[in-house]
Amino acid sequence: MVFALLQSPDSFTGDYSLPGSAQADQMGAEVTRQFVLVVEYDGTRYAGFQLQKNLPTIQGELENALEKLTGNFSRVYGSSRTDSGVHALGQVISFKTSACLKTRDYIGGMNFHLPDDISVIEAYRVREGFDVRRRAISRSYRYCIINRGSRSPIREAYTVLVRGELDVEAMDAACGYLEGTHDFASFASPAESLRSTTRRVIRAGVIRQQEDDLVIINIEANAFLPHQVRNTVGPLIKIGRRQMTPEDLKDIMNARTVGLAQPTAPAKGLTLYRVNYTRELKEESLE
Repeated sequence: MVFALLQSPDSFTGDYSLPGSAQADQMGAEVTRQFVLVVEYDGTRYAGFQLQKNLPTIQGELENALEKLTGNFSRVYGSSRTDSGVHALGQVISFKTSACLKTRDYIGGMNFHLPDDISVIEAYRVREGFDVRRRAISRSYRYCIINRGSRSPIREAYTVLVRGELDVEAMDAACGYLEGTHDFASFASPAESLRSTTRRVIRAGVIRQQEDDLVIINIEANAFLPHQVRNTVGPLIKIGRRQMTPEDLKDIMNARTVGLAQPTAPAKGLTLYRVNYTRELKEESLE
């Protein structure tokens, strides 16, 4: 997908107050339409994407903003359930509504009602029944490490500080063992009850951006176990510190023992970078 430039509330072409009317067919029944939004957010102060009782969540904020904009409650569905403290550049959500708003109004209109740490950056009207989770063919996550002797105040919220030189080549070599279809039980959290722990990692790798002291871990898979990426990053950091070998990571994976991969890396370094579909979302658009 091609991410649009962030739009300001001024780009909303309608009234910021409730529209007050719904679309109806000739028989008087309400006509619903389905929309897909691409959402960016800073997950620092949220207990994850999914609704949780008495806790702030991304889903909760999106549903509240949508109700304020349209005057009606709509359930919001996400393509990936990011954990507490995890960020997103390309979360994809969908909802159905009978509100008479133009597609572009869901960008400025939603952003008017959303807090500053959540923003809608793309909007599309799609065929009813488009499932943003099941239709996704893969998700791409990015984990960012600031690798130097002192912290980075500007990037504090989105990176994890690791002092001491990291062997990025060894970390990247270890990622090769992750690629393919495997049982990733060792990278699952003990508290989770899962029917299957088999996932397909399409690509994984580690790069260093010398000019920024950044070490970036990229992992793309058809789907992820809860905490799988963070439980992978922890051992990768140990490999970078030469406390483990790349082959040790392979042994951990082959052990298929829940909770074996440790430690769990902090959430703040992780970002849902992109959700991939067989076609670009703009190609699914009805408008």
